[in-house]
Amino acid sequence: MSDAVIVSTARTGLAKSWRGALNMTHGATMGAHVVRAAVERAKIDPAEVEDVLMGCAMPEGTTGGNVARQIALRAGLPVTTAGTTVNRFCSSGLQTIAMAAQRVIVDRVPVVVAGGLESISCVQNERNGHMARDPWLVEHKPAIYDSMLQTAENVARRYGIPREKQDEYGVRSQQRAAAALAAGRFKDEIVPFPTVMGVADKESGKLGTREVILSADEGIRPDTTYEGVSKIKPAMPGGVVAAGNASQFSDGASAW
Repeated sequence: MSDAVIVSTARTGLAKSWRGALNMTHGATMGAHVVRAAVERAKIDPAEVEDVLMGCAMPEGTTGGNVARQIALRAGLPVTTAGTTVNRFCSSGLQTIAMAAQRVIVDRVPVVVAGGLESISCVQNERNGHMARDPWLVEHKPAIYDSMLQTAENVARRYGIPREKQDEYGVRSQQRAAAALAAGRFKDEIVPFPTVMGVADKESGKLGTREVILSADEGIRPDTTYEGVSKIKPAMPGGVVAAGNASQFSDGASAW
């Protein structure tokens, strides 16, 4: 995927979203950054792009309103380029790649842009919960509303995956990512991104802002060790999922 580009924006987890760095970039702006870069890197005429498929697990707020169409326009593509937003939760972006490949193979569409974006900072804590749960589903299929944390605990319990194995895997993943970062293997994938970051004062709690240029995945922690990770409390009492063996909450976008 030589034409794949990724933008890394401020990484935030629930635990630190109120006291650490918050991304304050509009979804269309963030997504357009990588779509524009992908089109330029592929050296194609923007008018050739027939459709922009963007996956989004939380398509509301700054990533709502068919954000893929907004991204296409914000990226400078002509109004003749369509936009399709896809929601398949955690596999939303991957689903757009599959759909784009199908469009090219079956429908002979010459050029399609596919990717995904997420704005956890601007959406997760501001979600619209009005009539969010259907009473029949709550009664008959309540698991449909389980969080990813609950799902992970269920999977670990069902298949007998102990905390130790998860921690070992998480540490190995961090170490490999850190080695790849040090070797410059992500350099051609990430497009530096200027943005405004909200920064909360630890003492007063007041939110200020500052401009930053993001050029690396902020979730990689080279100093991660099994000894350190194994001491982290699980997210749920008696559970096996903890911050050291689970994926981070992230803001970011990618396009191919």
